[in-house]
Amino acid sequence: MTQALPVLIQGGMGVAVSDWRLALAVSEAGHLGVVSGTALDTVMIRRLQLGDDGGHIRRALAAFPVAEAAESIVERYFVAGGKQADQRFSRTSMRREKPSRHLEDLLVAANFVEVYLAKQGHGGQVGINYLEKLQAATLPSLYGAMLAGVDYVLMGAGIPRAIPAVLDRLAKGLPVELKLDVKGAGSDDEFRARFDPAAAMRGCVPPVTRPAFLAIVSSHVLASMLAGKLESPVDGFIVEESSAGGHNAPPRGKLQLNEAGEPIYGDRDLPDLAAIRQLGLPFWLAGGRADAEQVRQALELGAAGVQVGTAFAYCEESGFDPDVKRRVLELSRQSKAQVFTDPLASPSGFPFKVVELEGTLSDADVYEHRTREPCELGYLRTAYRTDDGNIGWRCPSEPVQDYVRKGGAPEDTAGRKCVCGGLLATVGLGQIQHQGAKEPALVTSGDQVSDIARFLPPGADTYRAIDVIRQLLPEG
Repeated sequence: MTQALPVLIQGGMGVAVSDWRLALAVSEAGHLGVVSGTALDTVMIRRLQLGDDGGHIRRALAAFPVAEAAESIVERYFVAGGKQADQRFSRTSMRREKPSRHLEDLLVAANFVEVYLAKQGHGGQVGINYLEKLQAATLPSLYGAMLAGVDYVLMGAGIPRAIPAVLDRLAKGLPVELKLDVKGAGSDDEFRARFDPAAAMRGCVPPVTRPAFLAIVSSHVLASMLAGKLESPVDGFIVEESSAGGHNAPPRGKLQLNEAGEPIYGDRDLPDLAAIRQLGLPFWLAGGRADAEQVRQALELGAAGVQVGTAFAYCEESGFDPDVKRRVLELSRQSKAQVFTDPLASPSGFPFKVVELEGTLSDADVYEHRTREPCELGYLRTAYRTDDGNIGWRCPSEPVQDYVRKGGAPEDTAGRKCVCGGLLATVGLGQIQHQGAKEPALVTSGDQVSDIARFLPPGADTYRAIDVIRQLLPEG
């Protein structure tokens, strides 16, 4: 990391909540804007099918190094004027350990597009955030972001021990591989995803720069392992507490729930900042750090700064549907905005923070009346070893009979929500289900959603990213 470290990192939230517009606004202001790297292939093709408002996707694709791939994507998915409101989005094949040429092109191009757009018109730094669990898409996604000049890669929801070395090799244009977590795999099984930059670039590999890698951790034990016991250690940490939005690390020890049904976090779940500080790598604190006093305290504790998500999620530049922003801001204004840390919602098995908002999947009636449909996105599926030694994929949010047929336990499906579909609906990219209903939204935020109305300027109904920055860093 040769440039000055940012004091403020904007969180890489959800699916397209931290989109290129938000990251651009934060980076333009001199801080680290971060785009979400989750589901970018689907985000890109659905934006194209909605008519590519402003022509931004096509403008970025025109700069993609493999013109034939970019032209094929536009020809296949762009709908001039946008698809009909009741028409289903065209879908891609789901991510597998051996993606087709078309799917690999989509993954590389979509990550290139999001970072390319976020970096336009300023000299600031841009990062991208990934989930370690989404392994099948990781390698081409990383390379696409690097092609666009991404400065930082952030990754959590797992143990990203292999990623620093992967970045080293990708920066040299070398083939890479990633061992996949496969349920039921034996010691003799070798399940790996592979990616070759030369093949993806059709033999002409452009030079790329290795980005800094920040691991998102919740304990000093994991931080210590990632700092020194790897072929290539990480460059720093985002130290995230349980108040942060999205997926949370589960509590240590036996899972216990409070009266509301939420996981109980205790002293054992607080990160040992002294131990992390002794590792000698820069770190940023995340979760409940959205005011100037919390920033000051983080710096006094030895942190390079803070990562803030929820405060930025409801600003004008974020990807949340405007109606979602309006309704949650109004609840916050009335001191009624609440988050439920749901131990069951996510198919990943991680606790997942859900905003309680009428008409969304947090509403019990909406959840009960939603028809479970066969998975067509597949981001949070789990890989498992089939009887013939190959890889199968299942998700506890898919139809129960499908999950059980693939060897899953029926009790694992209780309370599970289609997080992939719900998050896409929250940013205006929801699918039309086969029976004609619109996919209901699922809104995730950190605990501080209860207080986001304080970012509203006097007399205003909306606020901008710069309003958040000015409150966090009033001295500049």
